[in-house]
Amino acid sequence: MPSDTSGFPPPGDKKSLEEGDVFTPKFGADGLIPAITVDSEDGAVLMFAYMNAEALRKTLETGEAHYWSRSRNSLWHKGETSGHVQKLVEMITDCDQDAIVLRVQQTRAACHTYRRSCFYRRVETPGGQRLSFIE
Repeated sequence: MPSDTSGFPPPGDKKSLEEGDVFTPKFGADGLIPAITVDSEDGAVLMFAYMNAEALRKTLETGEAHYWSRSRNSLWHKGETSGHVQKLVEMITDCDQDAIVLRVQQTRAACHTYRRSCFYRRVETPGGQRLSFIE
């Protein structure tokens, strides 16, 4: 189960949330916040995952990406076993602080399939709903 959101200030009113200078991440009812990870050099989307408060704290403390694995129900340090670590370059949050983007330097592949990105298939439209591989 994701840990609680302690350690981060609670979100304030709308004005302070949108215009203030305090990071107050807004975790969902499940204790998770969506995290989109992009390459810091070319902006390519590498992956999408979730973070709980512990993963977010560890990412900020260590400078390497940590996530919450919903399938394993545990904290996950990206690259811990594969060596495909993600070095944090910048973290940004959206207007209501309920999603974050991590800009990272990716070591080798981001995807567990050993591809650069987890987003390696295009949905062909209209009507066919087929997948094609992106080179």
